[in-house]
Amino acid sequence: MHVKKGDTVVVISGKDKGKTGKILEVNPTKERVIVEGVNMVKKHQKPTPQMKQAGIIEMEAPIHASKVMIYDSKTKSGTRIRYKKLEDGKKVRVSVKSGEVLD
Repeated sequence: MHVKKGDTVVVISGKDKGKTGKILEVNPTKERVIVEGVNMVKKHQKPTPQMKQAGIIEMEAPIHASKVMIYDSKTKSGTRIRYKKLEDGKKVRVSVKSGEVLD
């Protein structure tokens, strides 16, 4: 996948288009990501011994990974990424727009 947990991303399509947030969770088998503050849904929750809070809870739902793009802090916009091998043999992600190393 082109994104990892902790990356800052921008949503490029859907009802939350243009919003930015941090990736909280990545599911590579289903190609889904959970982004902080994006695709908020309401869940009806019963009280349990572990979860004392009951009622209607707002939480983030997963969105497809193709709907997010890495946020480039230099250009203040979304960017594609390119993979590059360094001299020591380490593979890193590089921003296409600014050339900045992300890893």
